[in-house]
Amino acid sequence: MAVLKVDHSNFKQTVSDNPGKVILDFWAEWCGPCKMIAPLVEEISEAHPEITFCKVNVDDEPAIAAAYGIMSIPTLIKFEGGKAVDQNVGYSGKEILEAWILK
Repeated sequence: MAVLKVDHSNFKQTVSDNPGKVILDFWAEWCGPCKMIAPLVEEISEAHPEITFCKVNVDDEPAIAAAYGIMSIPTLIKFEGGKAVDQNVGYSGKEILEAWILK
C-alpha cells in the first residue's frame, strides 16, 4: 500500500476516524533524515497492508504539527482507533522502525 499524503482536508477521515492502526510521518522537504526514513516507511508499508501509512508535510500543515506538539522531524506517531498512542522521533534503521510499528 502506498503512503498517503495527509492534509487538513483529509486528516479526520484518514487518521482520526480510522478504526485501525495508522502510522503518521511528520516530515519536510528540506529535512535530510526525513528523506532517509521515507523509503524505509514505504518498504514497511508495502509489507504491512493492514496498517495505514500517511505523511504530513509540517511546512504545508503547521496546524496539524502544532496539534501534536511536533518539535523535531522526522517524527512518526502511531494511532490506534483514532488516538495517538506512541511516537518515534528521529531516524531509525528499518528493523528498529518496523519493530516499533508492529508492537
